[in-house]
Amino acid sequence: MPDPFRTATAAPSGPPTRLRVAAAGIDTALEELHLGADGELVPPRGDRTAGWYAEGAAPGDRGPAVLAGHVDSRSGPAVFFRLRELVAGDRIEVVRGGRPLMFTVTTTAWYPKDNFPADRVYGPTPDRQLRLITCGGVFDRSLRSYRDNLVVYAVAG
Repeated sequence: MPDPFRTATAAPSGPPTRLRVAAAGIDTALEELHLGADGELVPPRGDRTAGWYAEGAAPGDRGPAVLAGHVDSRSGPAVFFRLRELVAGDRIEVVRGGRPLMFTVTTTAWYPKDNFPADRVYGPTPDRQLRLITCGGVFDRSLRSYRDNLVVYAVAG
């Protein structure tokens, strides 16, 4: 029988420091990401690390914590290159406050950048969720950018 008087586990504190996704071969440190002057998320500095949106929810807090990474670079595949391989049920681990926090992928979705559903991706949630975001789809050489974004949705647990 569960003990109704046990002490609740304290929520992790501090920034997330690491992301591991075994199903996609991802094991990376996390850097802080912020919005640029244009109001868009500034991507990680390099192509080998991912980052988390520091003005939003942190992984483990209620709301959608946002992690982003590059899909590739001129030198080849980047940290989120295999993100497209994730399917519902895959596990994601984020280390925060020295503790691993587990998330389970619920779905993935591709969105055109010119019709990105910001409310669906970034809007409030009643529970602890995670969004992993990268570029993809067709590469537009004139813009030097991909036309779409891939979003992986995951929930705590």
